[in-house]
Amino acid sequence: MRRFFVWLVSMVAATAFAQALPPWRTSTPQEQRLDAAAFEDIDKGIEQDLGDVQSLVVVLEGRTVHEYYRDGDPNALRDTQSVTKSGLALLIGTALKQGQLSSLETPVVELMPEWRALNSDPRAQTITLRHLMAMTTGFAVDDRSGTAAPLPPASAWARSIQAEPGQRFAYDNSGPPMVQAILERVAGRPLPDLVREQLVRPLEMKEPTYSRGGMASMRTVDMAKLGYLLLLDGAWAGTPLLPPDFAAQMVKPQSSGGPPVNVPYGLFWWVPSGSTFFASGYSGQLIWVHAPLRLVVAVTSTISPASAQRGQALKLARGPVFQAAQRRLALPSK
Repeated sequence: MRRFFVWLVSMVAATAFAQALPPWRTSTPQEQRLDAAAFEDIDKGIEQDLGDVQSLVVVLEGRTVHEYYRDGDPNALRDTQSVTKSGLALLIGTALKQGQLSSLETPVVELMPEWRALNSDPRAQTITLRHLMAMTTGFAVDDRSGTAAPLPPASAWARSIQAEPGQRFAYDNSGPPMVQAILERVAGRPLPDLVREQLVRPLEMKEPTYSRGGMASMRTVDMAKLGYLLLLDGAWAGTPLLPPDFAAQMVKPQSSGGPPVNVPYGLFWWVPSGSTFFASGYSGQLIWVHAPLRLVVAVTSTISPASAQRGQALKLARGPVFQAAQRRLALPSK
């Protein structure tokens, strides 16, 4: 039954990605008037009830329909926390597209031969890039809050293994640095250069800044662009940036998931259903995508344990913003 459920979810996701979508574009004055009418109460609700939310960008059918910035600065670079993991998955896709990687099924030790001697467990030799991205490596990890500091890649690879690779999900902040090391090895470029070449320039994003082992700060609108790139099946302005169907692979459940979010997990993306997926960063950093409405919601929030507990970003996306998007789609298209 579980296998059938996963298959059904993946089929629904593939159907959603197959729908034709308009490119990223600027709204017409008439569209802006109708958008404002549909979303007129959003800012008031944030100010009154959602004090953790710092910024919001809503994209509907390829155009920005609403923006909110508590500090009034749409160009501010905002700490996205683990949303960076989902962006890293996109970069793996660009490496596959360019032939720098041949497959997600390649054993990691073939890509990083010097790691082979670091772990004597035979199961380490079978861990693949897919296992790293799906967080099903089997390494001994106990981080239910998702806040553990990442280990250096070599130290992370040397950890003990508790489960057969591919069998058990465990959220692992040390996984992305290993993926980054692999990506930089096969591409022969440091991560900021790869982001600039493969994402910033094609999507006309503002250059991110980096801290804490590769975590990125970026504009909220650029977070939304990453989500819309998946809806476009990895193509932007008519140019394929990812291999065919790779976007759908990222949001196909690889496991039933677990803490800290407790929904099924794909490849560095959370997948609560076949029609909805999201990138999640600690304390309310969010790219939430609902394919049937062609809707992308990007949110940043105050970073604190209390903010993380309240979960206001997801409440905003799934509640008032979703309802406003439905109202907008009920209005004339132009």
